[in-house]
Amino acid sequence: MNTNLSQKLERSFNKMIASNQIHEAVLFVENINGDFSYSRGYGGKDIDSPILMASITKLFTTACILVLKEQGRLSLDDKITKYFDNSVLEGLHVYKGKEYSFELKLSDLLYQISGLPDIYEEGNDSDKNRVINEDFSYTFNEVIKAIKKLNPHFEPGTAKRAYYADINFDMLGEIIEKITCMSLGNAYSNYIFEPLGLKNTYLPEGENDFVPVIYNGDEAIYRPKFVISSRGSGGCISTAHEMMIFLKAFYGGRLFDISIFNELSSYNKLQAAMWPICYGSGYMRIPLGGLTSLFTAKGELKGHSGSTGSFAFYYPDKDLFITGDLNQMKNAALPIKLSMRIAMMMK
Repeated sequence: MNTNLSQKLERSFNKMIASNQIHEAVLFVENINGDFSYSRGYGGKDIDSPILMASITKLFTTACILVLKEQGRLSLDDKITKYFDNSVLEGLHVYKGKEYSFELKLSDLLYQISGLPDIYEEGNDSDKNRVINEDFSYTFNEVIKAIKKLNPHFEPGTAKRAYYADINFDMLGEIIEKITCMSLGNAYSNYIFEPLGLKNTYLPEGENDFVPVIYNGDEAIYRPKFVISSRGSGGCISTAHEMMIFLKAFYGGRLFDISIFNELSSYNKLQAAMWPICYGSGYMRIPLGGLTSLFTAKGELKGHSGSTGSFAFYYPDKDLFITGDLNQMKNAALPIKLSMRIAMMMK
């Protein structure tokens, strides 16, 4: 069976890298106890090569929030007024003429149900369009100022609504710093990297920290200022190997009491542009039943992907973990499709 699965994974990986969109890639698939393991690299990459995690960084932010929750140092019911001055919050969330900025809770941020807009995707000068042409840095206060110029999508906590926005995790990163009195990089190290023995995973904070190039189509672009600015929503660097260690720990109870997950909210569908992804409990959830998988799989994938082609997913039905990178900004759906295809192999 393991040989058969390896052959299927090999065919799927070969099909993916045959695309003219993929210039380098790595895939690492392993079961819970490691007695099945498959890895493959392309374009000079392997499971120990540096990867820009992009939004997979949000899992680190989630882990820190859940550790602090277990320690009793925060509650997901906390209003964010506990952590930010009124001058920061005023005008942040005004929907249909009513201000909701001072009603937002930590859970609204963690579950992506705040309704806040996303400056990476939205606006005439979205960060996504801008970063293709130039490298630039920004501060948290500049992000807040930009968000205030955009319109929220719904009232916080609207039933069955979720909207993916980096600002939610930018704010959670700031909250972690305020509670721990540490930089976010040090908080990650203290609560995640050191306990798990991760030696090649870090949050870059200066010009001496290595940042990989990112492919946008056929062009390899280097954007260290933007990556360093992305922090808690998308700034970490890791490897497929160390993402695997973290993913197993995150869903296996090595970082916080796994029963905390049972106390968290159910999940909701994200905006239509991100179909079939749902969000809840601080991570992506991709249902595999029905039309999503043409009725060939069941259960769901849990984890995260990044806009640069990175992916880290857990398939609980088969206790399978999937990490890697396709390093391509032009098609953020590719890592989702690959991860779903791997889950569908597991009959």
